[in-house]
Amino acid sequence: MDLPPFLQPWPTELPVAVDASEPCQSTVYKHADHLGSSHVLWWPFAKAHEPTAESTVILFIPGNPGLLGFYTPFLSTLYEKALASASAPLAILAHSYLGHTPGLVDDTVYSKPERVGLTSQVHAVVEVVDSVRSVYGANARIVLAGHSVGTWTALQVLKAREAEVVELLLLFPTITHLVKTPNGRRTWWLVKGPLPRLVSAISPLTRLLPLRVFSLILGDWPQAQLQVVTKLVHSSHCVFSALTMANDEMETIRELDIALMDENRHRICMYFGDTDHWVGEQREAILRVFNPDPGSVRAVHGHADIPHAFCINHGETVAEQCYEWLKAAFLV
Repeated sequence: MDLPPFLQPWPTELPVAVDASEPCQSTVYKHADHLGSSHVLWWPFAKAHEPTAESTVILFIPGNPGLLGFYTPFLSTLYEKALASASAPLAILAHSYLGHTPGLVDDTVYSKPERVGLTSQVHAVVEVVDSVRSVYGANARIVLAGHSVGTWTALQVLKAREAEVVELLLLFPTITHLVKTPNGRRTWWLVKGPLPRLVSAISPLTRLLPLRVFSLILGDWPQAQLQVVTKLVHSSHCVFSALTMANDEMETIRELDIALMDENRHRICMYFGDTDHWVGEQREAILRVFNPDPGSVRAVHGHADIPHAFCINHGETVAEQCYEWLKAAFLV
């Protein structure tokens, strides 16, 4: 599988990052020296559609903890549907968070892992946007898609590179007053002070638990998703990164950027859960600012059974909505 020049193959000495049956390739993006490397999944341009000046690249940014293995059913479905109807070349690039991928961090030297803040995470995605633009040209269409805190990240990337982005797909957007949401009020204390270091230090003890224990705790999670979460909790560094970034989210995601939303309402699409405890009453605050036209498809309310963590069991359904947005925008 051909890779763009800014991506490198997943190192052969590391465990495979995702199910090899997926129509994508695990790769690594090497950022500027102070940022390090990030895990990237690449769904390539079809052989019949070699990259041209009208290429489309969908850049997906996950929620926290940012493991891309959670999203492969969702992104593979979106890729297959979009590829079937796109008149121009299309590819998907999914970018994980720095320090969140087991294998790309070294737990053998775990003592005091470095904290990677939200600002660095945003800079990392901006760097990817610049790489996509450099390789595929000034006319290539870049679509940003994000889930949960990935929606806030996508908006910050838009602010930094407004001229480069044609559409934003914001899924279960946590873009204002995260700490005031029902889950924010319940969990803020878990990511404060010494708790992230304590929890991450003891997290490798979960290696003693068989997979069926996780299955009992997590109920109807598919086997592939259970394996993703077990790899996460086995890694001290990744647990620490996820918890400290969650603290950053609570402290940073406050006032809604009304000016940014207003200026870009023509290219923002949002998908809200019927009941979402990571959004809560903030949904109405967002909708008041966004003020979509009656019947607008740019603000969609999902089915009651689709939770905030849609990627576990409902990825295909949400992919259908994303496909409809893309189709309306430029696929046909």
